[in-house]
Amino acid sequence: MSLVVLRALGLGDLLTAVPALRALARAFPAHERALLAPAALAPVVELLGDATYALHHVDGVRALPAAVNLHGRGPQSTALLSAVRPRTLVAFGRQAAWRDGEHETARCCRLLEAAGIAADPGDLDLAPPAEPTPYPGATVIHPGAAAPARRWPAARWAAVGRELAGPVVVTAGPGEEPLARAVARAAGATVFAGDLRGLAALVAGAARVLCADTGVAHLATALGTPSVVLFGPTPPAQWGPPPERTRHRVLWAGRRGDPNGARPDPGLLTLQPHDVLEAIA
Repeated sequence: MSLVVLRALGLGDLLTAVPALRALARAFPAHERALLAPAALAPVVELLGDATYALHHVDGVRALPAAVNLHGRGPQSTALLSAVRPRTLVAFGRQAAWRDGEHETARCCRLLEAAGIAADPGDLDLAPPAEPTPYPGATVIHPGAAAPARRWPAARWAAVGRELAGPVVVTAGPGEEPLARAVARAAGATVFAGDLRGLAALVAGAARVLCADTGVAHLATALGTPSVVLFGPTPPAQWGPPPERTRHRVLWAGRRGDPNGARPDPGLLTLQPHDVLEAIA
């Protein structure tokens, strides 16, 4: 018996779906569980503990007894899973309707609840990696984000870094190395551009994480590392850490915009280095 879950998105998308993935593992304990997601996310999937999933490419799926679409509401993703003829298909538009403005974690869990599968949106925590951090107690600054609309200016990150006591490490995702080097050079900090397994170890052993609305913010939430997260076009009520988790601070000007815009969001630009430093304090 097999279960396939589609979540072929990024790091933050995977981490917001952790409660749903755990709920499915509890609901289908005897099934072989396949997760359709980018192979680069394997180190984080390994931190799910008993909720084990094997990562598979989309073209490796065959006819399955059960499939769950956590990818989104688009008809393409549902059609993809329908094509493999699952006996049961859980998807938006079938068991539950899509709600705009809903937090992503709550949305995934609500879909499962509508299908009769109990899910706890608070079940977000990951076990820290066995690998030790190369920079224990550091402040981690992650200046990158998937879209320019969510990238705070490098000069402002550098201004924050210069004011911090203790080691400061600037991290980079794929293609973000020049940005990280520029921030680190101006802040007198160190650059870390390792793989996701090393990044998870770094975040787990950090004193705090400072970043934009991106996957590293969700990694800090999952690992219990204090964080300050800068939101621009998207409200933190949709993608931020749960408000009851008081180790995390969100900064948002209250202005909505295009999260995939080609320029830094005007609301994000209203935030200044002193706002971040006050949030740390």
